[in-house]
Amino acid sequence: MHHFISIVFSLLIFTGLHVSVQSTGRRLERSSERHFRSSLTVSNGMHWGSWGRSEFCPDGTYAKGFNVKVERYDYFDNTALNAIYLFCESKSEDASGTIGSDEGSFGQWIDYVQMCPKGFLTAFQLKVESSQGIDDDTAVNNIRFTCSGGHEMVGEGTTWGQWGKWSPTCEGTGICGIRTRIEEPQGFGDDTALNDVIMYCCD
Repeated sequence: MHHFISIVFSLLIFTGLHVSVQSTGRRLERSSERHFRSSLTVSNGMHWGSWGRSEFCPDGTYAKGFNVKVERYDYFDNTALNAIYLFCESKSEDASGTIGSDEGSFGQWIDYVQMCPKGFLTAFQLKVESSQGIDDDTAVNNIRFTCSGGHEMVGEGTTWGQWGKWSPTCEGTGICGIRTRIEEPQGFGDDTALNDVIMYCCD
C-alpha cells in the first residue's frame, strides 16, 4: 500500500485536460512501440469513428491504475466516456508513466486515479449503449477492470447501456498498452466520442 502515499495527482491544461500522475521514482516516457504478448478485445464496442494510435507503458512497467474522461450529461447530445488513461508502474515501484490513446473532445477528467491494491490490470469490460436510431447515441459509457488477484475497479462513467462480456485475461504480467476508437466531433450531427478499446498485454 505504500505506493499510494507516494502518488501525487495533478491536472494539466495543454490542448485539453490531461491527467498526470507522478511518483517519487523515475518518470519514464510513454512509447508507441513495444513488444506485446497479446491483445484484448471485447465484443460490444460500437463502429463509429476510427482507430487511433496505440500507446504502450514504458519498458519494464505495466498498467496499475486508470482514469477516465467523461461528459456526464448534456441536454441535447451526450457522449459519455471520451477517453481512458492508464497509470503504469514497474514491479519494484521505482518507475512510472502515464499513457492514453486518442481521446474525445468532450467532458472532463475525473480528478483521481483508481489503483490496483496488488499487481496490475489484467482484463477489462465495457458498458456500451447500442445504436438508438434517431435518438441520441452515446456508445461507450463506462469501463471496468480486474487486477491481478481478482480485485475489480469500476470507472466513474455514466449509466446508459449494458455491460458486455469480459475480455480474455492477460497471460503475461499485465496490460501494457491501449488503443481507442474515437468518433470526431460531428458538428450538427450526433456525437459519440469513445466507441471501442483494445488493450495490450506484455510479459
